[in-house]
Amino acid sequence: MKLIVQIPCLNEEETLPLLLSELPRELTGFDQVEWLLIDDGSTDRSIEVARRNGVDHLVRLTTHKGLATAFQAGLDAALKLGADVIVNTDADNQYPSSDIPKLVEPILARRADMVVGDRRVQTVEHFSPTKKLLQRLGSWVVRRASGTKVPDTTSGFRAYNREAALQLIVVSRYTYTLESLIQAGKMSVAIEDVPVNPNPTDRDSRLAGSTSAYVRRNAFAIFRAYTLYEPLRVFMLLALLFGALALAAWSPFLFDWIVNGDRSGHIQSLILGAVLMLAAVQMFALGIIGDALAGQRAIQQRVYERVRRLELEAGVPPTQYEPADLGRELTVERVETTVAP
Repeated sequence: MKLIVQIPCLNEEETLPLLLSELPRELTGFDQVEWLLIDDGSTDRSIEVARRNGVDHLVRLTTHKGLATAFQAGLDAALKLGADVIVNTDADNQYPSSDIPKLVEPILARRADMVVGDRRVQTVEHFSPTKKLLQRLGSWVVRRASGTKVPDTTSGFRAYNREAALQLIVVSRYTYTLESLIQAGKMSVAIEDVPVNPNPTDRDSRLAGSTSAYVRRNAFAIFRAYTLYEPLRVFMLLALLFGALALAAWSPFLFDWIVNGDRSGHIQSLILGAVLMLAAVQMFALGIIGDALAGQRAIQQRVYERVRRLELEAGVPPTQYEPADLGRELTVERVETTVAP
């Protein structure tokens, strides 16, 4: 059994030494524990610091492509490097490395395919009241959208077994946490959460420049991911909303016609109602089309998963990869995989 700890990184030369000094090299249940750094276009000495502090593998993106892209690149590389379990942590040392055994325990016990570290945000002293409120609201929305019970949906401290990682495909360019959780919930992946104690950090998140920007981008990410997997439900709700507004716009005309027998006037209300009803019909049609596309996307996802399995079986090396020790040659062992019929 091999565990690979992957670390997406952007200009973290100051925090990397502390993080790497606390990461485990041995763990009960695993024969090997290795570290993988995904460099998201760093312009500082992060790569040099990583090499000096014992990182085993490097994936170097040519430019800054965002956290979600770095996370996906790390998953692909970790699978091709033979990982049976993958732990994702942050380079800013926000997540406690001492809790990695707790994070992987449900996977080793075969109770879960994916485990999320619950920071218990409401009890974290260095989180502002605004951040706590937004986190609680956002997590509630994601739980409803994903059908899961994970209390801390924005936590990036996660563990995946091989099967869960093979199925996961993140298309967002912003953050992987919300989309991957909604996707896992829709695919009926077995998910658990474990309490962790986050380390205090000295700087704000780099995902957004302000709280309002963070809320706006997360709200869009949630809506986009949910619409990808439940288009018929989303557009049917919109169709019902526009239909109700159309009836409300027509109500003055209908009242005069039924009660007073007067069908004259109310031209503006009739036009507005017709426009809204047309919008309702369009929303319904979009829901039907979106539902058909969702079926095609599910087929494409299965094809992509099979391609991944075939690449692993063929021993295809990870892209944009280099060993942390430049004198060491990469050898990727062929991994026996079974492609479901």
